[in-house]
Order: sequence, then structure tokens, then C-alpha cells
Amino acid sequence: MRSASGNGFDSSDSFAVSGAAERTARLHDIPPSITPSHGDDSHLLSRIASPADVKALAPNELAELCREIRTTLLAYGHQHGGHIGSNLGMVEATVALHRVFDSPRDRIVFDVSHQSYVHKMLTGRAAAYLDPDRFSEVTGFTNPDESKHDQFVLGHTGTSISLACGLAKTRDMEGPNSGIGNVIAVIGDGSLSSGVAFEGLNNAAEQGGNLIIVFNDNEMSIAGDFGGMYGPLARLRASGGTAQPNLFNAFGLDYRYVEAGNDVSALVAAFEEVRDIDHPVVVHIHTLKGAGYDGEETHADRQTASASPVSFDSPTGVHPTDNVNHSEPWHSDHCNLSDHEPHEGQCEASHWQNPDAAIGKPDDPRKHYGKMAMAALEPRFAAEPGLVVISPATPGSNGITHEFRERAGAHYVDTGITESHAVAYAAGIARAGGTPVVATTASFFQRAYDQFFQEMSLNRSRVTVLDFLGGLSGSDNTHSGAYDVTMFSNIPGATMLVPTSARDYLADLAWATAPAGSADAPAGPVVIRVPGEAILTAERDATLLPVTGGQIADRPQSTSLPVSVSSASGGISAATVRGTVSVTAQRAGVRHMLDWRVNQTGSHVAIIGLGNAYPLAEQTAAALSADYGITATVIDPRQCTSLDSDVLESLRDGHQQVITLEDGQLEGGWGEKVTAYYANHHVSDGSRNPRVLNFGAAKEFTDRVSLGELNERYGLTVEQVTEAITRCF
Repeated sequence: MRSASGNGFDSSDSFAVSGAAERTARLHDIPPSITPSHGDDSHLLSRIASPADVKALAPNELAELCREIRTTLLAYGHQHGGHIGSNLGMVEATVALHRVFDSPRDRIVFDVSHQSYVHKMLTGRAAAYLDPDRFSEVTGFTNPDESKHDQFVLGHTGTSISLACGLAKTRDMEGPNSGIGNVIAVIGDGSLSSGVAFEGLNNAAEQGGNLIIVFNDNEMSIAGDFGGMYGPLARLRASGGTAQPNLFNAFGLDYRYVEAGNDVSALVAAFEEVRDIDHPVVVHIHTLKGAGYDGEETHADRQTASASPVSFDSPTGVHPTDNVNHSEPWHSDHCNLSDHEPHEGQCEASHWQNPDAAIGKPDDPRKHYGKMAMAALEPRFAAEPGLVVISPATPGSNGITHEFRERAGAHYVDTGITESHAVAYAAGIARAGGTPVVATTASFFQRAYDQFFQEMSLNRSRVTVLDFLGGLSGSDNTHSGAYDVTMFSNIPGATMLVPTSARDYLADLAWATAPAGSADAPAGPVVIRVPGEAILTAERDATLLPVTGGQIADRPQSTSLPVSVSSASGGISAATVRGTVSVTAQRAGVRHMLDWRVNQTGSHVAIIGLGNAYPLAEQTAAALSADYGITATVIDPRQCTSLDSDVLESLRDGHQQVITLEDGQLEGGWGEKVTAYYANHHVSDGSRNPRVLNFGAAKEFTDRVSLGELNERYGLTVEQVTEAITRCF
């Protein structure tokens, strides 16, 4: 699922669809100079233009093809980054799938689909992994716009079995005229723990008919494996697939086990055995995540990352090593989350590999503010036994470091890729009097929409939600957070805060997690949108906040929760935090937390910048002052749950325009509420009805478009906002 910068997506992958025939021809044109090994004629991968070419290889050439693919993946990971670990483990399985089955007549559905890089290489897109100049030609996930061999755009987990059930249902209803043969769902790399996967298994057994479920068991999720099903799976592996209870048999499904999940010949034989089967079957394959990474070296001690050579002492380059490289069953590794130095087996860093070019760069906002939040919560664990941090997988990408998890112990819970469960679980903790904090990516929270309404908000559960990667970003179309405000701010009973500084962020966290019964604590759930790139950049460079310089004077200092932190790229711990926010300011009640903050009082124009768009508000005000002599009123609303009618009414005097800026979907979003307020509270004196201009994103999916380009597209630049303001005058 995940995975984007450690989160399950690759925001740097770009792909422009511009004619399938032209694109396919380009992808087949692989210059000999960029082949990773023996040259043009002897290099097998350069000759693979479709699955038919895989079928045409001699049996003894399959292992060499796997070795060349593995070499390509290792080089690609260092140059470009991506979900390299799971794909290294799936090399042989993917080659075997295309050797045995006939795609696209046989429909192969890759779960999460970050496991599909090898599939793309074998379906006419190898050049996009071989030639650095063409890395942008494919996405990090399956995409039907790229190839007829891709069934769906999938960046979240657990749905492949359900989708496969649907494909098989139509085939069985329409008969031979459907054009669909075997239906294969490829699940695993943590996605089997998602609740919808169990719903799919349940339906598959009832539906019957040809359906092949390939379970890629690499003993990993994003971080470690969590949940009661992993013990029985381990016993199945240890017994060669004979142990009971058998999870899949319990659903009424046929079952086959393949221990040698990185042996292409064994996999070809296993898939041939189930091809054209007349009932649902699970083929459980045991693979090695990151197969081909050097598992011998102590990566945490390395100062720089370099390409790990493929071991050529085996036909495929898979090292003869155990899948588990340590004795602790769930901790998954001691790689310290560098994202640059992955190893084979249970290595969290191998889920998402950053390219070498990213080494030494400062933390991105997710890691920076995530570490900050954990540093603020950790000192409270000893005195607050009910305080629990919950991550539905992807902890490291959100700054929940391995070291923090170790120290937190029972105060940290990874539920696996189970967002719906995580939110409902948190509601249960809250009802019992605990203080749950659920942290994951905005787009993943979409999967728990019903739980936000029912279990959390309808029940007034004191749940704190840390919403990472909300707003505009260069992420792919499955991981965009541009819709989070539209979602969260319209849930009855939920409060959504959008802090614009580290100080406010930690003050918001302190208020939201105030122990039950504390004076002025919130009465229900609180969603905190974790600050994004624009806020962190402005905190690192105060000149980007020309009105305030980042100095807000309305929060007195005292000796309570730590708030201001070093903006260095290293880890953030309680010991590195300096400065505090007063208890009075933190917990001054709902009214205080929902009051808008007027940071500059002016006339003619009022600019209200929500969250990540707030620095743009100050920069636009500075441009109006410098170029037009207009001193604009500048407002930080700090939340998007409700409107501050006192502030809006005050703007009637002396302001002809009110400008709203938001870095999310405009339609159904926050700014339109300000427009609606003035429309619904029209006064007879026309001069006291300011004109409202809303700036935000269009209602659309965007796919790996840079943040700068998105801002230009949506008019979220100083020049465009200033031009719109002055044009109205």
C-alpha cells in the first residue's frame, strides 16, 4: 500500500500518457549502451517486448533473465528509488506467472501493485527501468493507461482478491465470449492483513470457479508483521504447508504451498499445476524480500550507500541466507530507517528505497513533524498509562522511528495495514478512558471514512488523529492528500486543526490529548493536519514569512510541553526540544482553539491562508504592500471545522475583498464556506458585503505533478493571487 519517501508511493516517478502505440514502441527501443550486463544481443531483458518473449525462452534461460532483472532493479533503486525490496522478492514469481499464463487474456491483478515493477519489465516497459533518461515513463503502480496488461490503478492494499472475484464473476456469467481466461490475484507484502482481503477470501470461496490467489509471503508488512494470523502462517512455512489451522482451508479454499519462492522452475511447475483450475485455490509462495541485497554487511555502520553487487554464485543472484536476519520476531530490523541501506529479509528500510541522491538531505515534513510529535508524547507515557500511539503500518515514513517504538513498548501499537480497524480500535481505547493517537497518511485514512463517522464522531470518542501528507504534494494519484480537508472538516462532531508552525502543532497535540476529565479538554475527536512542505520550509527560512517573521506573540511561555525544536535533519528527541507553551494557552478550551488569529490588521483586502497555504498569505500581503501600497489584513484560521463569525463580521468595515487560500480541493472545501457565509448573511449596506475570492485545487486526480507546477495550475502563487486582487480594484 504504501508506501510514499517511505510512504508507499514514488512521487518522483512521472508518466505522461501520449498514445499507447507510440509509447509501446519507445519502451521496446532499448539502447544497448544502457543494458546492465552483457551487451545487446546476449542481454535477455532487452529482447523482452511482451510475455510472448518470456514464453519463447529456453527453460535454462529463465534463471538468467531473473538475474538480469535483479541487477536492473538494484541499479534502479540506487538511481531512482522506489519499492525495490518487494520487487526483488517477486522476480522469479513474476517471470513464472508470465511464463505460464497468457496475459492479458489471463487477468493478473497485483495487490497494492507496488510489486509490479518486474511485471512492467516483462510487458514492454523494460526501458523505463534500464535507461535513466526514461525512468519517468512509468508509474510506481499498475496503470491501464500504460498497458493492456495492467488491470487497475492500485496504490492501497487488500483489494486484489475482491477485484479478481469481480473479473471472474463476469467471465463465468458471460461464458466463452467474455474474453477472460484465468484470473489471478497476487497479494502479500503485508496486504493480506487488510480486512478487505478477508472479505475477498470469504467471497471467493462462496463464488467458486477459476480463481488463483498467489500469496507472496515474505514475512513482512511495511514494518514488521503484526496480528494473530502470522503465527499460523509461520507454522505453515515450517511444516511445508501441512500445519493446522490453515487460514485458507478455514475459508473453504484449496491450498498449495511453495517453499522455494525464489526458484523460478519450482514456481513454473506450481503455476502450471493450477492453470485452468475449476475452483478457487491459494498458492502460498515463500519469498525473500529484498532478495539480492547484500545481507552480510552491517548497513547501519556504512557512511554512504553504494550499489550492492548481485551475488553471481547462484543462478538468480539470491543470497543463500535466511529470511529472518535477527532473533526478535516483530522488530523487523536494526537498519535505523535510513531508507538508503536496505538488506535482505525482514528489513523495514527495503520497503521503500530512497535514491542515493537523497542521502544527507534534511527530513521531509512527515518525518520531521512526526518525530516532533513522538518526542512530545513520549515523556508522558510513565504518568499516563492509557496514552497509546497507533500506526496502521508505515510508521517510519511518519517519523515513528524504530528507536521510539522500542522505548514506547506497549504505548505503541502497529495494527498492520488496517486503517478501519485502527480507527475503531482507537475509539474503543477512548471509551475505556485511554488517550489514543492514530497516525498515518491522509489518503490511507480515506479507507476508514465510515469509522470516522460512526465509531469515532457519532460516539464522541476522544481520538486524536495525526493526518500526514494532507494537502497538495507531488505524490501519485493514489496517495494524494488534496481531499483531506473536504473529508475531515465535514464530519459532525470532529474538530480539524491546521497548525502553521511547530509551536501551534505541539500546542494542538497537547490540547487534543489532554487526559479525560482535564479542564477545557475537547469533548470529541480532534484531527490535526500535520504541517507540510510550505510550513517546514518557512520555519527553516523565516524570510518566507515576511509579515510576522514566524514570530507569533499571543502564546505566553511557561514550563509545560516542549514545542520548539531544531530544524536540523537529524532525529528529534525530548532532549533536543527547547521552549514551551503555557498550560493556559494549550488548554484554554474549545473557543480558544477555534479562534482565528489575525496576524496583521489592515484594510481593503483580507487574506486568510489555511494551513500550508498560510505562508502564501503573508507573501501576497508583502507584495501588495511593496507594489501597491496596500496593507492587507492577514489571518491564520488555525482550523477548518467552523467559521470565526466575529472575525468575518469585523472584516465588513474597511475591506472590499476577502481572499481564501487553501492547498486542497476547492469544491466542497473550506474557502467556499467563507463565501457562503457572506452570501447567507448579506446586509443591506452593499459597501459592507465584501467580495470573496477562493483559491484552491480543482476537483481532479493528479499523478506525480510537482508541487510547484500544481501551485501554478491552481493560481496559488504570489503573482497570480496579487493579479486577481488588483484586477478586482
